[in-house]
Amino acid sequence: MNVHDSYLTVTALTKYLKRKMEIDPHLQEVWIKGEISNFNHHNRGHMYLTLKDNQARIQSVMFAGNNRFLKFTPENGMNVLVKGYVSVFEPYGQYQLYIKTMEPDGIGSLYIAYEQLKEKLAKEGLFSEIAKKPIPAYPKKIGIITSPTGAAVRDIITTVKRRYSAIELTVIPVIVQGDDAGLSIVNGIRIANEQGGFDTLIVGRGGGSIEDLWGFNEEAVARAIFASEIPIISAVGHETDMTISDFVADLRAPTPTAAAELAVPSKVDIKQHLSHLTAQLTKGLQLTLVKKNDRLKSFQNAYALHYPKHTLNEKEQHIDRLTDTLITTIQSMMNGKKYTYEHQKTRIKQYHPGNRMRLVERDTQRYKKRIAQLITEKIRQKQTVLHSNVEKLTLLNPLHTMQRGFGIVYNKEEEIIKTVESVQENEDISIRLKDGTIACTVNDIRRDI
Repeated sequence: MNVHDSYLTVTALTKYLKRKMEIDPHLQEVWIKGEISNFNHHNRGHMYLTLKDNQARIQSVMFAGNNRFLKFTPENGMNVLVKGYVSVFEPYGQYQLYIKTMEPDGIGSLYIAYEQLKEKLAKEGLFSEIAKKPIPAYPKKIGIITSPTGAAVRDIITTVKRRYSAIELTVIPVIVQGDDAGLSIVNGIRIANEQGGFDTLIVGRGGGSIEDLWGFNEEAVARAIFASEIPIISAVGHETDMTISDFVADLRAPTPTAAAELAVPSKVDIKQHLSHLTAQLTKGLQLTLVKKNDRLKSFQNAYALHYPKHTLNEKEQHIDRLTDTLITTIQSMMNGKKYTYEHQKTRIKQYHPGNRMRLVERDTQRYKKRIAQLITEKIRQKQTVLHSNVEKLTLLNPLHTMQRGFGIVYNKEEEIIKTVESVQENEDISIRLKDGTIACTVNDIRRDI
């Protein structure tokens, strides 16, 4: 083995390290906080930066497909929380962080908990569109699960009554902020489902910080919303606020007021829709009346009504023609059936087992006779060939030649001597005749000129 074969190329080593990093699960989803430096927003949309702390730094990149969802603009010196994966950038042989999401640092562990729970519930299917229940278009009773003293409940009640007064509203009071909020919201959803009779539930509160809204980010609340048999509209915070409850709910409203608008139809819209339906129905009835009137006039002007006897006579003649046609058709069918019957009867006789056996026996005898003839002819041919071959072999047999007085000359090695060139004077030879062998010695050799 050549010693140079044990050396790796730089490319091979880099590819090996890259593959090692890409199959390490701990490096495929990392959560990192740090300070931004060397920030560069490339004209193609990608962001290149360095994340650092007091003791280390790592080169990072956030591609345009991910950074377009950022709600802020990163700057040098800004502390951020990022999620991504680590790999090797082959051309420079350096490892770097590929960032998928980024948030300003300040929400700390709450944000990490939010992202982790969001990813967990998404994998379990709690956010699936298939699992979401439809919101009734014309509900009779709506439950409002929120704080009874907040502005949100007043906005919801006012909006619902203004849009659709013929509805029953029930406020189920819960705590919407603080350590006990999550358990209180879960109990409110459970109570609504146990009482029954609700067509829709609105669960929410007004705006606030992430800490204020955290009750709606708890796992127990998310699972209670998902398990509810009653459709739920989530109405948490302002339009820009997104909680776990929003993802799980059957419908997400940007604000409590919007939730009320989504929960019930508008009286104005209903009146307009009814007016439109009334106009369509009136037009349809008028058109139907016109068609029916035209048909009635057509009947009134019909020949049959004015001359019923003539019409009856025509129908009688038509019945006679149909009767004749029917009789002819029946006779034709009967003749066809009779022909089919006779044909099938003949075929049955032809294929009767007794007849078939006699035919088979006759064919068998004929085949036996034919085979015997073929065998006799084949034997005769083979005998003729055999006699011919025997005669040929007899003519070619050396012993047959010796019968006529010829002999065969051999040297002392028992090889046939064919020419005088094969012997020398004083050499011992033998001559084989038909009845024995003569031992001789060569005295003289005469060659033919």
